Amino acid sequence: MHFLATIEWGYAASGLMVGMLVGLTGVGGGSLMTPILILIFGISPVAAVGTDLLYAAATKTVGSAVHGAHATIDWRIVGRLALGSVPAAIATLLALNALGIDSHKANALVSEVLGGALLITAAALVFRKRLLQAYADKVGTLSPRLTFRYTVLTGAILGALVASTSVGAGALGVTALILLYPKLPAVRLVGSDIAHAVPLTLVAGLGHWFLGNINFALMGTLLLGSIPGILIGSLLAPRVPEVYLRRAMAAVLAVVAVKLLV
Repeated sequence: MHFLATIEWGYAASGLMVGMLVGLTGVGGGSLMTPILILIFGISPVAAVGTDLLYAAATKTVGSAVHGAHATIDWRIVGRLALGSVPAAIATLLALNALGIDSHKANALVSEVLGGALLITAAALVFRKRLLQAYADKVGTLSPRLTFRYTVLTGAILGALVASTSVGAGALGVTALILLYPKLPAVRLVGSDIAHAVPLTLVAGLGHWFLGNINFALMGTLLLGSIPGILIGSLLAPRVPEVYLRRAMAAVLAVVAVKLLV
């Protein structure tokens, strides 16, 4: 009973909600949890990003295990993404540390970059079909060599974004993979994106830990909700039309982005 009394149930409920959304759509981890921590619970942007990264690593490890058990992960794609994302995440963290800016300026910078990343994510959710059609009309199918190069480049962009804002591995990652691997089933692309997020968020989270930006008590409470949440979402996914979820999430992300930037 004493343990239950110490739990911040608002954090656990937020973890449950975000975990369910990730299980349903593969999107919503950093793009929702970090703004929730900043805007609703008053956590500083830097601490919110760092804590969310390790939280995401644990949550998506569970999702990866489920996808791995169903053989819906393309480890070739995971390796290519990680080849770009892990070094980019490390370089971004080193750059942030080398800047030596004070906490107020750091929080302001993270808020601005986070707001921009959320707007891009919202646009990717809303206009995904148009982007895919325009890409297919103008680019078509890439050669294996270009596919490899652009996958590594995509990983590098995601690594920089995730390390600085914790946003990007979900909607942006899946959208990029659909463009690069149009012949693969969507479920394998989502599974590969979730699996890639594990080493990326873990490396970035450990870097923020080194910088002193992790709230472990908060992370543990979030995981109490998110782990069952991602399992529930994965079970409900076949029964819920994804298009409605994506539109609703895009609207929420746009509003949050404006609030962070204004």
